[in-house]
Amino acid sequence: MKLLFLTDNFPPEVNAPATRTFEHCIEWVRSGADVKVITCAPNFPKGILYPGYKNNVYTRVTIEGIEVVRLWTYITKNEGFFRRTLDYMSFALSSFIYGLFAECDIVIATSPQFFTTFSAFGLSKIKRKPWVFELRDLWPESIKAVGAMNDGRIFKILEKTELFLYNKSALVIALTDAFKKNLICRGVLADKIKVVPNGSNSDNYFPRAKNTELLKKLNLVNKFVVSYVGTHGMAHSLDFIVKAIANLNDPEIHFLFIGDGAEKEKIMRIANENNINNNATFLDPVPKAEVGDYLSIIDAGLVPLKKSDTFKTVIPSKIFESAAMGKPILLGVEGQAKEIIENYKAGICYDPENEQDFLEKLKILKNDNVLYNNYQEGCRRLSADYDRKQLAKTMYSHLEDVVRNSRKKE
Repeated sequence: MKLLFLTDNFPPEVNAPATRTFEHCIEWVRSGADVKVITCAPNFPKGILYPGYKNNVYTRVTIEGIEVVRLWTYITKNEGFFRRTLDYMSFALSSFIYGLFAECDIVIATSPQFFTTFSAFGLSKIKRKPWVFELRDLWPESIKAVGAMNDGRIFKILEKTELFLYNKSALVIALTDAFKKNLICRGVLADKIKVVPNGSNSDNYFPRAKNTELLKKLNLVNKFVVSYVGTHGMAHSLDFIVKAIANLNDPEIHFLFIGDGAEKEKIMRIANENNINNNATFLDPVPKAEVGDYLSIIDAGLVPLKKSDTFKTVIPSKIFESAAMGKPILLGVEGQAKEIIENYKAGICYDPENEQDFLEKLKILKNDNVLYNNYQEGCRRLSADYDRKQLAKTMYSHLEDVVRNSRKKE
């Protein structure tokens, strides 16, 4: 089976879409698939090319058996609606033009933004091959949730376009059950939606001894370390976190923020204004191969989002990586993510953007050793049920079904 996968995020970028796509594609190659990924030069989230890369018209390499084609796009920071839209549209156009000449049995396009799926839809029509919409986020609803767009005419046009694309795809692969329910309530047929959630790769994330050299380097010996590893964006409520840390009054607790994003400068400015240097360290993104070492030194993984009904449908991928490392989760997300953490007893949940509740739950996590050990056991159970390799195989079987049904109709 020849798979053509369209995504504007791919390693060496280290965000969740890049990691999921890469690890899925590796498993599909092992299953015998011929996988071609169309992407762009790595630049997320700063809009600056990674060292060793150029924004060429065309570059082709093979990584882990995956044919990776990088195309020219307009590059900008992950901030500002207009410029980001130009970025998305340029990739949609480039991927469409190249895709016309790529052999395939099926086209897969991943969100959150759906301009990539425009390309897949067009290729599907011209090549007469089925296409699959991988739904990572409810876009444009998530933009409205962080205050970057109001409920006006442009939003309604984008929302109608979104529904059009869902209905025109052969299959929607949703990352959460809540996404599936949302689409069904809006008229998308239940039979064409399959759920394949995020998970963790047990080859990279597993319980291990703390990296003592790293602890010493970061001056975190004998600290209770809480980490946030990932994009510092508008949705993640990190401004609330750093303001709450200012009222912590516990020198033994230390927050480790690793990553970059549109809000990082603002968050660091707030941190300096609130003088939390004794309780927080900010680091630039680290290579994916080193993330496990950094997670080894922590005691809990922080997973926050803004308080919004939209984010009740989201299951952040940070949950699974922390759980795989045996690190209990401090979760500030309502909805399905909270249900998972509570069902597996893999951590403790606080009311999003509620400072008193956040600080109280943090202290419980630090001071109750029996509860902490129970959460570690819950992490192991959660990790076993959300294994990335098995989930990749599940998605591959859905793709095989789509191709099989398409051939029957020919």
